[in-house]
Amino acid sequence: MLLRRGTPPLRPDARCSRPGLQHPVPLLQPQIRLFQRIAPRRSVRTAHPRSGGEKGHDRRGEHPANDRAGHRSPGDPLANPERTFDTFRQLTEKAPDIKLCVSTNGLALPELVDELCKHNIDHVTMTINCVDPDIGAQIYPWIFWKNRRVYGRKGAEILIKQQQKGLQMLVDRGILVKVNSVMIPGVNDKHLEEVSKAVKAKGAFLHNVMPLIAEAEHGTFYGVMGQRGPTHDELQELQDACSGDMNMMRHCRQCRADAVGMLGEDRGDEFTMDKIEAVDVDYAAAMVKRAEVHAAIEATLAAKVKAKVETQNLASLQTAFVSLSSLTLPKKESRPVLMAIATSGGGIINQHFGHAREFLIYEANAHDVRFISHRKTDLYCSGDDTCGDGESVLQKTINALKGCEVVLCSKIGYEPWGMLEEAGIMPNGEHALEAIEDAVAAVYKEMGEKGLLDKKPETKQRATA
Repeated sequence: MLLRRGTPPLRPDARCSRPGLQHPVPLLQPQIRLFQRIAPRRSVRTAHPRSGGEKGHDRRGEHPANDRAGHRSPGDPLANPERTFDTFRQLTEKAPDIKLCVSTNGLALPELVDELCKHNIDHVTMTINCVDPDIGAQIYPWIFWKNRRVYGRKGAEILIKQQQKGLQMLVDRGILVKVNSVMIPGVNDKHLEEVSKAVKAKGAFLHNVMPLIAEAEHGTFYGVMGQRGPTHDELQELQDACSGDMNMMRHCRQCRADAVGMLGEDRGDEFTMDKIEAVDVDYAAAMVKRAEVHAAIEATLAAKVKAKVETQNLASLQTAFVSLSSLTLPKKESRPVLMAIATSGGGIINQHFGHAREFLIYEANAHDVRFISHRKTDLYCSGDDTCGDGESVLQKTINALKGCEVVLCSKIGYEPWGMLEEAGIMPNGEHALEAIEDAVAAVYKEMGEKGLLDKKPETKQRATA
């Protein structure tokens, strides 16, 4: 997840925002049942300080929108502080305009906050899954603390104390802190509202509640033991409950620890160690190019904000003068509707249904349109000759869109159109290249005019085969 100082992510389809490079490290302090052997937040490669620091930005000159690099899991960067800070020093020396960030579980954080502040770090992500040691003992069997293992509730108490202390110290020093929490049904799902309140009180600016990935093939304790992950509805309900106390991040892709690039568009295969070693970049020229690209990004964002403000002001002016004849009694509150969007970025509807690997989920109601989440799917259509061969994949996609009443895309074939209608989901290709929020609002208005908002739709999705 990539952030600019002082601002939360601007869009859920954040491929248009600044990308970055993650440097994974192999050490781990707490034994955590979310990560064991190949973890959900896994890495296919780790970097030595020299290759991560000196060479890690060589390819960055070819992607001038990149402005951030981070250390993150698997493992904890602060479990190996010498190499972590050596990498940071090299990154700052080679590319001083690059913002640095670090991801940590917080166990070693308080003792290293002062050292963190010496580097060009403006953003830290902390993983905090609980503030109750009884719940923590179910997630963390043991921690490695002062050269020994501490088990159960006592270990969880130490971890929680260190996390809360470190969070407060970072905030006091002006460093932005985002908190990640994994929702584990039956373990901490009822507890994360309390976590959200606690981290907000300490000064965290953003909370990312994400679902447990518990497939057995990942080799995690929860996966092997059959622990299920949350449903889309359960996750949304918890995120909505937490949002009353905290700004919520809803577009997390749970990307790999060695991800490179923008959300939903990992370019890690271009940054393998052999390819990096073979490249030589003019750092000075790359910095100039990055500055130009970032200035253009800022100008584009400023123009969008200005246009939105002008539109809102015009709407306010138009509603300030209302004739008596137009006044009516208040109507019954219309129900909200979930819509799935196929987009490749840019805030517009610009992707074929069959080419979508994920859908953005928006909720429309009588007052506004808001982003809810994203749902990953398998690629149904990989080319003109194969689009009719993916019935099982198509059914999985439809199952993933359960609860949505509309799918907005640039194009869609006859077969998926029919199957979507059969499942009670309305396909719509009439708003191609339109802004997502405007199109969702327009479709919602059309549904109201047709009387489709007066009653809840029947659930017709077929069960997954």
